[in-house]
Amino acid sequence: MLLPRSLLAIFVVAFSFCAPVQAVQIEGLYSHQSALIGDDESERAQAFAAALAAVIVKLTGGEEALSVPGVDRALARARDFVEGVSYSSIGEAGSGQSQRTITVDLSQALVDSLLGDLGVPIWNINRPSILVWVAVQSSEGERRLMNPETDESMVTALIDFADSRGLPLIFPVLDFEDRRSLSVDNLWDLRTDAINLASARYGADSILAGRIHFTPTGELVGLWQFQFQGEAQVFDGLDSNLQTYLEAPLDRVTEQLADYFALPSAMGFEQKITLRVDGIRSLADYVALFAYVGQLGIVSESSLASLDAERLELNLAVLGDAIRLRELIALDRDLLPIDSTRSERELLHYRWTR
Repeated sequence: MLLPRSLLAIFVVAFSFCAPVQAVQIEGLYSHQSALIGDDESERAQAFAAALAAVIVKLTGGEEALSVPGVDRALARARDFVEGVSYSSIGEAGSGQSQRTITVDLSQALVDSLLGDLGVPIWNINRPSILVWVAVQSSEGERRLMNPETDESMVTALIDFADSRGLPLIFPVLDFEDRRSLSVDNLWDLRTDAINLASARYGADSILAGRIHFTPTGELVGLWQFQFQGEAQVFDGLDSNLQTYLEAPLDRVTEQLADYFALPSAMGFEQKITLRVDGIRSLADYVALFAYVGQLGIVSESSLASLDAERLELNLAVLGDAIRLRELIALDRDLLPIDSTRSERELLHYRWTR
């Protein structure tokens, strides 16, 4: 893992909030980087298998998919899925030495085909953003808000796990506005109203708020709250290891989101839906809209039905129904809904805002 780059990414995300953000298109879902000790064929074979396993975990949201019958055979021939390989050296902080790494790029078509043949649902690149608030209480009873500057090990643990799952985390800037809206005591008490007030400026799709108590005996005790789709779930946490304590709520959240958004390889039916879009003012808008629709995942076919001034209509073949399509579109701000006089089952009406 490239720790400095990961931490930099968090600062860039955190301090660029001039406007709210929502879903994130995750890059690198079909790539994996790992350390390379030797340079023989067996080392590369292990790297290829590790890359395929890591990609499957990112695409499905968890390690359970690795136990699906047939995956083990695919891992044994992981080389067949490799599309490209590159090597690099990364300096290790404070040691003056460098670690050789291998980055393995896998074929999206082949990996998707594998999971489809095995009946494993795939979570596409559009993923809901998760805003993370954490209150920390020391063994002496002092409370503070977790931030990347003073809690590097905690933030790093969260980033590492999120990277392994393709999970887009957002960390608050913790400026005057944040601290005025959400005190550490209100966060400790998981006051939903205060958490939502402070979170509104970020426009995240979901909110994970938690508290961690470092007890004098070395245990980590706490409570977590996850808000998604208007519902709040509360669950506890107990561990003696900081990394596993922090990974547990993210693992639970990832499983819930993957179950909600992952697309089965065969959903059993296909629905025809008309997508009307206003605000298409140029050829660039037209091309961008088609590209956007193509990456929604559940859209198997799309064709132009009509084009009139700044409005166009697309005929879509959707694996699922209009409700699922609306939910996927709602993860972005590229299309804003417009009320329509026709039935929702027949037409979805939006304005292009990119």
